Amino acid sequence: MQSTQAWLLPAGREKKPVPGRLVLGHVSLGELRPDEALVEPLLAGWEGNCFHAVQRKPIDVCAARGESNVVLGNSGVVRVLRPPVAENNDNLREGDLCLLQGNYKPDAFGYGMNGAAFGYDAPGTIGLLAKQTKIRASCLVPLPRATRHSLEQWAAFSIRYVTAYANWRVAYGTWRLQVTEQDQPFPYVWGWGGGTTFAELTLAVLHGAQATIVTSTEARMALAKANGLSTADRRRFPDIAFDERQGADPDYVGRYHESEDTFLRIVHDTTDGMGASIFVDYLGGTSLRATLKALAREGVVTTAGWREGLRTTFIRAIECIERHQHIHTHYARRSEVLEAMAFGEERGWMPPLAALAEPWPYDRVPNLVDAYAAGDVATYFPLIKVNA
Repeated sequence: MQSTQAWLLPAGREKKPVPGRLVLGHVSLGELRPDEALVEPLLAGWEGNCFHAVQRKPIDVCAARGESNVVLGNSGVVRVLRPPVAENNDNLREGDLCLLQGNYKPDAFGYGMNGAAFGYDAPGTIGLLAKQTKIRASCLVPLPRATRHSLEQWAAFSIRYVTAYANWRVAYGTWRLQVTEQDQPFPYVWGWGGGTTFAELTLAVLHGAQATIVTSTEARMALAKANGLSTADRRRFPDIAFDERQGADPDYVGRYHESEDTFLRIVHDTTDGMGASIFVDYLGGTSLRATLKALAREGVVTTAGWREGLRTTFIRAIECIERHQHIHTHYARRSEVLEAMAFGEERGWMPPLAALAEPWPYDRVPNLVDAYAAGDVATYFPLIKVNA
């Protein structure tokens, strides 16, 4: 039975688990099923879900999977070492370079269910932080043979750009159900800064939108402007996040309202007084109050994640009267992965080379974990070089 070196997240021992630490060890791959390929990861992305898993928030993935150790890593590029032997395998060959399609438990329509994410909460999966792993053929998509883009770009594309593509399809389609091209030729799209938001806003620009990203560093503002986005400096409204638990503190509420007034004035000035047609909000939690106030009538707030909280609060009557639509998606189905990759290759919709940092060496993964937790990773797309 073959084993391989891997970074392991051990199960928490406490009733209320504390953040974990990755340890270098070995994991058994077990026998390959006919529909599985043996692969070696080349580049793996360090995603928000990896950080959540180490923090054991919002769930303890080890406990959820009932396993003593979990190998993380559900985005990146791999090389096929041994293709599946199933008779219906007609698209994977030894040596193929493939994007990981991490939806391991699709529903009847192909969308991921709870416990579906390869290398995260899908039981029995061994993520890309292993030197070798096994993956179902249905979760491997060969890169274009003569791709114009680097492996680093594809690895960074793997989960954030696919998620953005699938979410944009639903958000933009929903907006157009209420607001026709005769009503408004193009949408004003806003988003709180992050890698998936950056991907979605640059996609919106390619569909004719005027898009603005909220960020707080000069480097990220320069990156946004170089890729067709307008920017809003979050430092101008530092207290925009609203924690309802502090709503009885008049000083806190006053600071919030001052930031909110500044924020809404900027949105008003950049959207011809209409408000945001579509607001990409992958934060949730404390950001939602301001997000909803920034929306235009018939506006759409859209998300595919819950970085700052699993629960949100809003007033249904207001949302109904304003005809606001709330879109919730999660990753994508395989057909959307294929569409996103084809669109990215053809239109150059890719993580910009200028946005990519040198991949972290495999032996320094714990350093990356610490730097990410401390907010010291500047790039939207941190990568790890697993194999040469």
